[in-house]
Amino acid sequence: MPKSKDLKRLVRQRAAKTGESYTAARAQILARPREQSMPSDERLAELAGTSNETVEARTGRTWRQWVRELDAIDAASMTHAEIAKRVKAMADISGWWSQSVTVGYERIRGLREIGQRRGDKSFEATKSKTLPVPVSKLYQAFASKRVRERWLPGVDLTIRTRIEDKSMRITWPDGTSVHAYFVAKGEGKSQVAVAHVGLADKQDAAARKEYWAGRLDALAEIL
Repeated sequence: MPKSKDLKRLVRQRAAKTGESYTAARAQILARPREQSMPSDERLAELAGTSNETVEARTGRTWRQWVRELDAIDAASMTHAEIAKRVKAMADISGWWSQSVTVGYERIRGLREIGQRRGDKSFEATKSKTLPVPVSKLYQAFASKRVRERWLPGVDLTIRTRIEDKSMRITWPDGTSVHAYFVAKGEGKSQVAVAHVGLADKQDAAARKEYWAGRLDALAEIL
């Protein structure tokens, strides 16, 4: 049974979506099975790929709370972009965490495997690192070819789009794509989160994840 504040939130969301009165929406939600098929908190975190402690600290909700709220608006029937937009509207969080919650929910609901993209069923590798530098300096380490050559040598990439100090979309030499997100962490720290997408299979994704771990370590050394 949802806690009172969770129940009210779910009822308001259903009423807004269906046009039902608050009373009718509440009755429908209370008539649902009481999470009989909901895995344990540990299993939810395992499926999502992020711990409950981390997702709650970053988004204000545990995986169980996110699944309740997204199920209430029938998010499993939505596209990835639609879910991410709803998540962003529900919580004041970064674009990266909106995507992370969306991906975690899709994994929990069996819409994709870990490392797999939902639309074309290709795979992706993700890696992040926090460094003791301002976000502007971290961003420039990606944007500047001269600096990039020091930690990412010999890669003839193309930056397709960029939002200064926030994000970047890159075409890799093999035609795959890299999305980089930059977040200021306070007190002279910042984080970069890299998603290498369009990969063929799990093995490729695992190799790229290891590659990016090494490259971000090299970046940390020069910064």
